[in-house]
Amino acid sequence: MSNDNNKTNEEVSNSAKAPTDEGSSMNNIDALSQYLKSAAGSREGRAIPPLDKWHPEDIADMDLVIKANGEWWHEGGQMTRESLVNLFATILWKEENNGVTEYFLKTPVQKIRIQVEDAPLLINDVGIVHEDNVSWLEFTTTTGDVVRLDDEHRITLQAYNPKDNDTAALADHSLEVKHNNLENESLNENADRSKNVATDEPVRPYMLVRNGLTALIGRNTFYHLAEIGELTERNGETILTLQSGGQAYSLSMPTN
Repeated sequence: MSNDNNKTNEEVSNSAKAPTDEGSSMNNIDALSQYLKSAAGSREGRAIPPLDKWHPEDIADMDLVIKANGEWWHEGGQMTRESLVNLFATILWKEENNGVTEYFLKTPVQKIRIQVEDAPLLINDVGIVHEDNVSWLEFTTTTGDVVRLDDEHRITLQAYNPKDNDTAALADHSLEVKHNNLENESLNENADRSKNVATDEPVRPYMLVRNGLTALIGRNTFYHLAEIGELTERNGETILTLQSGGQAYSLSMPTN
């Protein structure tokens, strides 16, 4: 199994017909959708195209935002067609330009710049799978990526500074840990408490998925992780230890 879903069919991807009129662009959502469907139609399953081998020079912008809670919004309205969101997610691309992180929908002929409030992917499920007498923690995103916890796909806790209009989404879809609130509280009790108080420095759990893209681990999924793993207290820190692929992975959260 490939951890980052990088099954590719380069010949099919590159043979898809892009707009040929001079000055034409795929920053129109319908044009991009039609192009991607023609490219993906001959690939098996939910294949991720070879984005690293595409080097388009043309760059356009689209009024598309991936919200902090994982929702996709286009021109002020939420995209509710799951199949379309999943299709667009296969061509998500991240670049660092002069210290600024930018996100694109990338095709062989054009990069379409979009906005991402936090992480471009959202993990909403985790389970234990057994393979060759080895147990793995396997995570699934809302857009169909499947990834296992291993040395290349670790979980990290990172500070997130939400915009004012992101506060509700932060409370509903993620785990918030206030650094001085964990003492004498369980992980779940603290998360429930923190969603009702103002936090100066909320911390969210993330996981690397593919092509440098990270996924936010949703609140309910992280609760499940806390049940699967082992919670201990050590030197003023709450430690969550997870077992995957015969290795132990620990997350430490300071309490003061």
